[in-house]
Amino acid sequence: MIEIGPSILAADFARLGEEVEAAARGGAGAVHVDVMDGHFVPNLTIGLPVVRSLARVTSLPLDCHLMIEEPERWAARYAEAGAAIVTVHVEAARHVHRALAAIRECGARAGVAINPGTPLAALEELVDHVDRILVMSVDPGFSGQKFIPESVAKVARLARLLRERGASPVIQVDGGVGPDNVAELVRAGARAFVAGSAVFGGGDPAAAVAELRRRAEAAL
Repeated sequence: MIEIGPSILAADFARLGEEVEAAARGGAGAVHVDVMDGHFVPNLTIGLPVVRSLARVTSLPLDCHLMIEEPERWAARYAEAGAAIVTVHVEAARHVHRALAAIRECGARAGVAINPGTPLAALEELVDHVDRILVMSVDPGFSGQKFIPESVAKVARLARLLRERGASPVIQVDGGVGPDNVAELVRAGARAFVAGSAVFGGGDPAAAVAELRRRAEAAL
């Protein structure tokens, strides 16, 4: 199953509800919410109040990606605010298992993210404790960055690792995902995709999501 999660980081915040609704019409499977603290990444974005507001206006699952220091202090609060999925960075959490357990205890799905420069070995002790693994295909912090081509091979290696371990987390990719590379990522093993500029940068979010889904599903 393919999931397209439009990242509201690239949306028009003056029309956020409309933008999310349009993405939903196109077949979006989730709304991706980038939470940044200005410390772990060089940007400051969305917090708990926006998550609570979004939870009231959309039926799509909220997928909160915590790009923050000490995510174990905050992860459960995002789940309680309405997030269906909460993802923490392996590079940011001192106690990753504790953060993942707290997310699941709140009834949300737990994810772990890995930066482009972090080797997959950092995930080996976590694959049995997560529902998804987010492979960053840009350095996190800003929307509109160029896709790192080596990410395709990294996804393929991760998919092989999961098969060998008999683990079943969904592989998600975030950063520079668009019509030109989504099929290649599907063939490598990814099934969930975060798209910001590719969805909200062209004026028709519904059509953009539908096209991404079409190309991804054709590659299955």
